[in-house]
Amino acid sequence: MRILGFESSAKSASVAVCDENGLVAQYFQNSGLTHSRTLLPMAEDMLKNLSLTLSDIDLIACAQGPGSFTGVRIGVSAVKGLAWAAEKPVCGVSSLLAMAYNGVAAVEGSTICCVMDAKRGQFYNALFTIKDGIPVRFCEDRAISCSKLVEDIENLNKSVFIVGDGAALCYNALKNLSVNAVLAPEPLRFQSAWGVCMAAESAPAQSVHELLPVYLRLSQAERERQERVFGK
Repeated sequence: MRILGFESSAKSASVAVCDENGLVAQYFQNSGLTHSRTLLPMAEDMLKNLSLTLSDIDLIACAQGPGSFTGVRIGVSAVKGLAWAAEKPVCGVSSLLAMAYNGVAAVEGSTICCVMDAKRGQFYNALFTIKDGIPVRFCEDRAISCSKLVEDIENLNKSVFIVGDGAALCYNALKNLSVNAVLAPEPLRFQSAWGVCMAAESAPAQSVHELLPVYLRLSQAERERQERVFGK
C-alpha cells in the first residue's frame, strides 16, 4: 500500500510517501513559513520528482491533532481536498502517536515521551514504549502541566527518550532530577510525515466526511472570549 502523509501540527511541516518497503521520500521544512504556503507545494514537488500522481496513491493520511489549531486545520483541509478530488480514502492519526515512531531509535523498552509545546505552561503529551518496533501507549493524548508530566515520568522509574517540538523544554525540566532522560537528536526530534504514514498503516481508513481535527482544549480566541464573558 502506498501512503501519502502530511504533518503540519506544529511549526515544522513535512510530507512523505511510504509503501510496503518503508520510506520512499520525505520533504521536511522548519522555516516558520505558514503551512498554507508550503504544504501542498511540497507534496506536489515530491510526487513530481517520484513520477507519481494521486492516482498512484492508495491512502492519504494526516496528523489530525493535537497541535496548533491553524496547523492542524490546514493539514486536515489539504488532505480532505486532495482525497475528495482523487476519490481516495483518508486516515487521520494522533500527532503524538505519529511522533512516537521517532522513538524506534531508542533502546527497546524505553519510555518514549512525546511533547508538544501547548503554551500557557502546558504540553500536549502521551507516553509510549517501543515493543517490536511499534509504539505501545502508556496513556491517552492529554494536555498536561510541566510539573505533572515530570511527576509522571519520575514515577515510571525508566529511561526516557524525549521527542517533539517541546522536547527541549521537557528535558530541561528533567535534567536536574534522578531521571535517565535522553533528548532526541534534532533530525529525530520533530514531528514528521513518515511517522504519520507509519501510524496510518495499522489504522482504519476513513471517508473524507469522517476526517476531523482533534483538539484537547479550546483555541486561544475561545479562551479569551470566555475570560471576557465569564471573567475566568
